[in-house]
Amino acid sequence: MRTVIHSAMTSLDGMFDGPGEGAERIDWMRADDEWEEYSVESLDAASTLLFGRRTFEGMAEYWPDQTDPVGIRMNALEKVGFSRSPGEPTWSNARMSDDPVGEVTRLKAGNGGNLLILGSADLAATLTGHGLVDEYRIAVNPVVLGAGSPLFRPGHPRLDLRPTGTRIFSSGIVEIRCAPARTS
Repeated sequence: MRTVIHSAMTSLDGMFDGPGEGAERIDWMRADDEWEEYSVESLDAASTLLFGRRTFEGMAEYWPDQTDPVGIRMNALEKVGFSRSPGEPTWSNARMSDDPVGEVTRLKAGNGGNLLILGSADLAATLTGHGLVDEYRIAVNPVVLGAGSPLFRPGHPRLDLRPTGTRIFSSGIVEIRCAPARTS
């Protein structure tokens, strides 16, 4: 059985997407060389990347032309984008699906590396609601945005978690790892 990991960057006030348009929505993220090395490690442990439609479109616009170590891995891995009206993606090794719960359930039951959700708060909320996310890796950036899109939306049901680890990066990012606190 494969592990589903939701990996997301947030601001200290819980925003994963800042206000504004285009790159200014993420210009606060502190991605340095150490973060790139960590990203390579995470991608090397994965065999499939999972994205909501908006994140998929943004990633598919940026990554295909990138030839750095992260880009090489992003382009080589299997990618599944989820949309209510899936089209035909042009990004290498990518496909679209309109059934996130069924697709992730099927992928999770198979063999291979981690299933890595990058950003994609709405997709992660859907999968969380069905008990399909095994681990949350929330990278908190030392910045307060004051506005934007929260990672966990108002009205999100309570989610009890147990910490599994932390890591502090020289950039000031603090990654908090948690798993669902499942009751038996």
